[in-house]
Amino acid sequence: MAQTIAVIRGDGIGPEIMDATLRVLDALDVGLACEFVDAGLAAHAKTGELLPQATLDAIARHRVALKGPLTTPVGEGFSSINVELRKRFDLYANVRPAISFPGTRARYENIDLVTVRENTEGAYIGEGQALSADGQTATLTQKITRRGSERIVRYAFELARTAGRRKVTVVHKANILKSTSGLFLKVAREVASDYPDIETHEMIVDNCCMQLVMNPWQFDVIVTTNLFGDILSDLCAGLVGGLGLAPGANIGSEAAIFEAVHGSAPDIAGRGIANPCALLLGAAQMLDHLGHVPAAQRLRAAIRGAIADKDRVTPDLGGSGSTEGFADAIVARL
Repeated sequence: MAQTIAVIRGDGIGPEIMDATLRVLDALDVGLACEFVDAGLAAHAKTGELLPQATLDAIARHRVALKGPLTTPVGEGFSSINVELRKRFDLYANVRPAISFPGTRARYENIDLVTVRENTEGAYIGEGQALSADGQTATLTQKITRRGSERIVRYAFELARTAGRRKVTVVHKANILKSTSGLFLKVAREVASDYPDIETHEMIVDNCCMQLVMNPWQFDVIVTTNLFGDILSDLCAGLVGGLGLAPGANIGSEAAIFEAVHGSAPDIAGRGIANPCALLLGAAQMLDHLGHVPAAQRLRAAIRGAIADKDRVTPDLGGSGSTEGFADAIVARL
């Protein structure tokens, strides 16, 4: 039986990289069917809503979605469509691999690490934002729960165990944020005791940033809270060549959304030069999630081969190829 996924083509370069990605998925022939739904500017133009109920219903029905980059209009609607999707479906685990691909312009080689970021609480989601009447003081609520901390840390350790990874680094700021980050660290220590086969390290977030730049090879799996994870995962993307090679999975118990983590890049939209790799790698994460592990491995190998050979790669990867041509190069290797 074919697995149907909800597909959000996205804004800006989204439709271009989504079309390329779906063509590659067709070449893999794993029996995927697509229901196309809208969000962001495309949805707003059609329905007047940034996140229509029909889109939410489709994600709930199929439990898996592949999403292109979205634009949230300034000054209206949600603070972020992505944050709203995570809240609506309780997508508590944001999983961001950073893996080196030979042939890129990255300053480092042989990087292979994963950031596991709590996705539903903490300072990042913007609860309790307020500005005083005189406009001189802004406040924000930061809430960390035992439940949220326990499930994300356990997810990270389970990922390490099933993927054959050896070490989990718990990143925090408990030396200063003694209540919120302190609770996260306390729960992480409790969870770590259930995984004696996995080496556990603890690291303060500012030191972690420095260590990632100085010696990224010491890391394997990083687990941390929402805001720290947002910052660290982008730093890790910079180690391997930038956001054009950065996929992301947002995973909950009832649904999962896979995406490119970069923006909609309206400045190059319609020019046919957008790099589809981030979304393709997000699709590979989706294939893993759906149990098509051999197909995911084939896809990653084909991407790796095309980049290494400079075969029709896009300008950001040092070539002069197009989005479609790059997809053709990947299909040829499949």
